[in-house]
Amino acid sequence: MHDKAGESTGRLIEEFLTDRATRKPSPHTLAAYRRDLTIIAALTGTDETPPLPLDQVPITALSPRIMRAAFARFAAARAAASVHRAWSTWNSFFTFLVAEGVVAGNPMPAVGRPRAALPRPKPLRGEDTPEELLAAVAGAAGRQRDPWPERDLAVLALALCAGLRLSELLALRVSSVAGRDGERRVDVAGKGGRPRTVPIEAGLDRVLADYLDTRRRRFGARSVGPDAPLLVDRRGEPLRRGGLQYLVESCYRRAGIGDRVPKGARLHALRHTFATRLAEDGASAAEIMRLLGHASLASSQTYIEVTAGQQRAAVRSNRTNRTLAGLLGGRAVGGGG
Repeated sequence: MHDKAGESTGRLIEEFLTDRATRKPSPHTLAAYRRDLTIIAALTGTDETPPLPLDQVPITALSPRIMRAAFARFAAARAAASVHRAWSTWNSFFTFLVAEGVVAGNPMPAVGRPRAALPRPKPLRGEDTPEELLAAVAGAAGRQRDPWPERDLAVLALALCAGLRLSELLALRVSSVAGRDGERRVDVAGKGGRPRTVPIEAGLDRVLADYLDTRRRRFGARSVGPDAPLLVDRRGEPLRRGGLQYLVESCYRRAGIGDRVPKGARLHALRHTFATRLAEDGASAAEIMRLLGHASLASSQTYIEVTAGQQRAAVRSNRTNRTLAGLLGGRAVGGGG
């Protein structure tokens, strides 16, 4: 066994987080890893009298029985999704320790976990809302001190027409947009290190070309070199997470559609709109999975299911169906040959 087997759980958690940091997760994700690991680890020491501090809990003490008890305490006051996320974090932690030779096996398969419900898609509300948003941003500078509608339109179009996540948008380089005419694409560094390619059509390609032209005029030809970040702020610096979120929020305000953006899905609502429209236009779950970079088909299937519900609601609202329902009153309709 590795000589680290006697080390404290707290020290090994720090090593795991250092390993995860090399994969460039978002600060939010890394903070969630730390929170789940430290809370559960602290709960494993409560069987001792007095309870052991985190830096004195030996990793070898974390047996399946101890982990089950800790997770039972953790789950008592938390939602199923939080318990599921913490279980996945600890499963990754023990997988790391096994690979490092610190422990002989992973106890997590013996620890129960709730089935996590897949989140429901949250696209922009209103059939024409995406078009209204793009038109408003492209056609008016508003009251901005330094308007750059070409850049703002490029950000919205990448999310609406290529379905990119926030982290994926920030990771793009100028060279990420490639391919011959008629075969243009954007190469995406996806979640979990999974690369994917998303085809782009002439409209989005033109929007990106116009944006880069204006950037060249603002900051010079060297600012659009192949390795330069694709998205920058008004000073020519790489656009960062907070700046991108603020940019999208300001676009919603300028377009007057803030009430049509689902709560908790600000920029992500654009990605969800992309996927929902794919489903409405007949794309399969497998096609949506490839284009959005989902790890499982189940995530993509939710867009198909939502679309089916919307289609049924549209049929239900048909005036002829309402008239028929009125004629029949409360009577059930029997099936006939």
